[in-house]
Amino acid sequence: MDKPPILQVGPYPQWDQEPLDAAFQVHRYFEAADKAELLAEVGPAIKAIATRGELGANRGMIEACPNLELISVYGVGFDAVDLQACRERGIRVTNTPDVLTNDVADLGVAMMLCQSRGMLGAETWVRDGSWTEKGLYPLKRRVWGRRAGVLGLGRIGFEVAKRLKGFDLQIAYSDVEAKPYASDMSFVADPVELARQSNFLFVTLAASAATRHIVGRQVIEALGPEGMLINISRASNIDEEALLEALETGKLGSAALDVFEGEPKLNPRFLALDNVLLQPHHASGTIETRKAMGQLVRDNLTAHFAGQPLPTPVL
Repeated sequence: MDKPPILQVGPYPQWDQEPLDAAFQVHRYFEAADKAELLAEVGPAIKAIATRGELGANRGMIEACPNLELISVYGVGFDAVDLQACRERGIRVTNTPDVLTNDVADLGVAMMLCQSRGMLGAETWVRDGSWTEKGLYPLKRRVWGRRAGVLGLGRIGFEVAKRLKGFDLQIAYSDVEAKPYASDMSFVADPVELARQSNFLFVTLAASAATRHIVGRQVIEALGPEGMLINISRASNIDEEALLEALETGKLGSAALDVFEGEPKLNPRFLALDNVLLQPHHASGTIETRKAMGQLVRDNLTAHFAGQPLPTPVL
């Protein structure tokens, strides 16, 4: 039986690439010198696209594949996929939820701890001789017993909240409605009010047109000069211009960020700040989770071509 032809938008680890190549006829978009020429050549044969969350598939790519049936996303976020174009043509879309939830939550909490206690600066203090020459490291802020807000209490937000309970934090959350599984947390409908009540604000909601810049100037200023913003969701959920201005002027105390507009070429203004922790979009970056994500991408592709139900459909 012939291997189904698929378009691979971005590279995967070798442990995923080898089984993908074995099961499918893979056309590597990311290796093409002339991407438009590749789409013109192989587009009509493509039945599925394998992509990554931050790369997605835009309307032009989708329209260049007139027989496209499925887009399988390596990642939980699918906002970079043109869902309207998919709906118009009946194209199914899948992602890789659950398998990365705990790792993302782990990193979010680790970022809060690292930034609050100044751990990166403290290590430099030891390594560069400042401990010997200058004495004790400057005092930082405690974590335990303070107030945390979780903006978006889905899978990842709920796991973040579970971890925060171990630090005796008072936890509140915002979502489209109160969640029955969060009866031990305070529901605050307005994100601005949630920020006002929080020392730490975790952004964990899915990205969409409705959530674009939901963390804007009002939310950021409500969090205030002693507050910390932690983003492990999507960059589009935060107004970066408002965030940078608040960090530069002291209207916001600090931030810990794993995602950025235009990444990896982030705004250079971030690099000049000493009150922001910068991470390279690696919240799901463990060997175990990335292997599980790759397996789920292939499981969705395999199920589709076998005429079986998709394991993790989003459309």
